[in-house]
Amino acid sequence: MKIKPLKKKARSFIKILFGTLGVMMMSTVPVMADTVQDSQIVKGTEKLIQDVTTWLMVLAPIVGVLLVIYFFIRRSAADEIDQKKWNNRIVTVIVSVIGAVLASATLNLIIGYYV
Repeated sequence: MKIKPLKKKARSFIKILFGTLGVMMMSTVPVMADTVQDSQIVKGTEKLIQDVTTWLMVLAPIVGVLLVIYFFIRRSAADEIDQKKWNNRIVTVIVSVIGAVLASATLNLIIGYYV
């Protein structure tokens, strides 16, 4: 009995979604944005993103190594149960550092194409 109201809600949602998409496609307005790419705000934002991603690629591994050293020291002083938690934290730091470096390098690469 609960499936019928769910089907009705899904159908109405799909109708609204397709109706909205249809209206959006039919009512496009051409826009000229030639001066936006030359504005000081856009140039400054691109430079800021490049600088932040460069610093993130440098700082993330340094902070990661310091955290791993700290977690190894804490793990050596912990009992058997807590050692598993510290091992999980070490793995989390390593994965996070790899993710941060890859994300900042990717973002820096993408921004580099638009400069």
